[in-house]
Amino acid sequence: MKKRNLDSAPWIWRTISTVSILTTLLLLFGFGYAIKDVIFPEGDAQLGTGQQTTTPAKDNEQSKPAVKDGKIRMAVIGDSLARGTGDDEGLGFVRRAGNLLKNQGYDVQVLNNMGVNGLRTDALLSKLDEQGVRYVLQQSNFILLSIGANDLFQSGQVLQGEDAPTAESLTAALPETSKRLQEILKKVKEINPDAQIAYIGLYNPFGDVKELKEPGNAVVAAWNDAAMKVLNNEDKMTLVPTFDLFENHLGQYLSSDHFHPNGEGYEQIAVRIAQEYQAETPAEGSGK
Repeated sequence: MKKRNLDSAPWIWRTISTVSILTTLLLLFGFGYAIKDVIFPEGDAQLGTGQQTTTPAKDNEQSKPAVKDGKIRMAVIGDSLARGTGDDEGLGFVRRAGNLLKNQGYDVQVLNNMGVNGLRTDALLSKLDEQGVRYVLQQSNFILLSIGANDLFQSGQVLQGEDAPTAESLTAALPETSKRLQEILKKVKEINPDAQIAYIGLYNPFGDVKELKEPGNAVVAAWNDAAMKVLNNEDKMTLVPTFDLFENHLGQYLSSDHFHPNGEGYEQIAVRIAQEYQAETPAEGSGK
C-alpha cells in the first residue's frame, strides 16, 4: 500500500502543476482583456452596433473628435455609482438612460463604463490624464460623471464609526474636495468641449439615520451648490439632481448596503438623465 501511494505522488504533482499553469494563463488573459476594454472600447451591443472604435491617438497626436452623425455616444466615468454597483440587473444609470433614450427614438451607443468602486476626486483627477480614458471621452458626445460620495461619506463607512460624524466633521474636507470637483469638471470640458456633460448630483444615503440626517443633508447641499457654481458658468454642462429623488424614498431606492441605489433607484436617476439630455439637446440625436 505504501509503495502505491509513492508511485501516485508524481501524478498528483503533475495535475496540480497543470491546473496552476492553466489558472495563471486564464488570469493573464482576463487582465489583458480588461486592459483592451479600456484602451480599445467597444460599443454596448444592446445599445448600438457594437462596432469597435478606432485606435487611440498617440501622445503626440491629437485625437479626432467624435463623428457627428446624429448618434448619441455615451460614456460614464467616476465612482461605484457610475459603475452601477447595487443594481441587481447590472445596468446602472448609464445603460438604463440609454435604453430610455433609445425607446424614445434616439440612436444610442454606450462606448464605455469607466466607473471604479471607491474612486475619489483626487484619483479621478489623475485618471483623466490616462490616454485610454481621454480617448473614450473624446469619442463621446454625452458624458456622464459621478464623483464625490466617497470623499464625503467614506463609501458608507461612517456608519461603522464609534461616534456619529457631526456637520463640522463632514464639512471639514468640503473645501478641498469641492475644489477638486471644479478641476474635474473643467478638465473633462477641456478634453471634449463639444460634448454634453451631465454631473450626477449627490443624495444623502443616511437621511433615515437620526444622527446623520441633518449633517448629511447640510454637506450634500453644500457640495451640490459648489458643483452648480461651476456648471452654471459653462455651456453644455448640467447637474442631474438626485437629492429630492432619494430624500423620502431611501427604503425604496437604496440597495441592501444602504449606500448605493438598487435597480429602481438607478432607474429614477436614468429618467432624470434622459430628461436633462432632451432639455439641453432637443434637436440633436433624435431619430424621430
